[in-house]
Amino acid sequence: MALTRMVVLAFAILLSGTRATNGQQPAAVATLVQDPVVKAALAVAKDTEARTIEDQIRFCEVPAPPFKEAARGEVLRREFAGLGLQNVRVDRVGNVLGDRPGGAARPRVVIAAHLDTVFPEETNVKVSREGSTLRGPGIGDDCRGLAVMTAIIRSMREANVQTAGTVTFVANVGEEGLGDLRGMKALFGETMKGQIDRFVSIDGTGLHVTTVAVGSHRYRVTFKGPGGHSYGAFGLASPIHALGRAVAKIAEFQVPQHPRTTFTVGRIGGGTSVNSIAFDAWMEVDMRSPSPSALANLDARFQDAVDAAAREENSRWGKPGVITVVKELVGDRPAGEAPEGSPIVQTALAVGRTLGLPVGLGEGSTDANIPISLNIPAITIGGGGRGADAHALTESFDTTDAWKGAQNALLLTIALAR
Repeated sequence: MALTRMVVLAFAILLSGTRATNGQQPAAVATLVQDPVVKAALAVAKDTEARTIEDQIRFCEVPAPPFKEAARGEVLRREFAGLGLQNVRVDRVGNVLGDRPGGAARPRVVIAAHLDTVFPEETNVKVSREGSTLRGPGIGDDCRGLAVMTAIIRSMREANVQTAGTVTFVANVGEEGLGDLRGMKALFGETMKGQIDRFVSIDGTGLHVTTVAVGSHRYRVTFKGPGGHSYGAFGLASPIHALGRAVAKIAEFQVPQHPRTTFTVGRIGGGTSVNSIAFDAWMEVDMRSPSPSALANLDARFQDAVDAAAREENSRWGKPGVITVVKELVGDRPAGEAPEGSPIVQTALAVGRTLGLPVGLGEGSTDANIPISLNIPAITIGGGGRGADAHALTESFDTTDAWKGAQNALLLTIALAR
């Protein structure tokens, strides 16, 4: 009991608003891992890895295409209830939540993994197994995260881990692609607004700690005009020509290497036939940067390029106003960073070192983008194992030593909630 009180006090100091030194955190985590109850929970995570793998396969074989995560969400809702979480519920957008109360409501730690995949509805999601390798669309991203999340709940329950703060587990929607982090936007903006103190997303495989949130702006741009016959109506301004002018301008953008800033015209379309002047043409554009200011600057240049392209096409034919343009923002992921010296990052690194794991820092576009942009301590971690071909039909997951990822996520959860 004295040891437990000492650990709670250490972590209350460590996770306060004051920046802790590198030397404090490894000592605090090293003390925590000597607690017999925590040792027992870590043993459960390792010993039940076969169950975790079974869950990973089971979750993966329930389709969860973009915007259609409800079936997999129902599986996780039942899982949460069966594992003894309290107040299991589904929010307005389809996030599945369950609470594991601690001694107090705060600090409130959220552990999340996303339900959705990038694959369309008709995709065959049957998982095959050969030796230590699992193959199936979404098996690593993010069925591994979902399975590790349930492993954390199971391990804490079987070892009777008590925490000072409350942990809410969330199987969330809308992480991938045009989902645009809608699950996290709803979680932080509505469902649990003002209630979350620390956030960890378990996304994908390996042992990474994502601290840099790569932001993105995505647009669908549509040029419109009257259209007509290529011969009989020749002289009309063309939406396709205007689109071409815009693409040419975008292709000439110069962007900084540091911070890394990128852009691409990912898709284009439009027109009726080879012998027609199009009445519309569209493109989808993706812009990314971990720097909010660099992303805003790139976005402004993009806006100017698109508007200039429409003006130039109208001017070419002496018919101002014929070509119009609509710019629809279809993706808006905020950029930001959890500083390396912040308590949540240092705790994650200390957990890895204590367990002897090669945990490194990285960047990415994940569910943690939202809390990071709100100045809420947040990171994304991998669920262990080795993944390959994410977002491809050939996606695979090597289960060798995958239990280390479950232990890593478990100890981090306990550390943040103690």
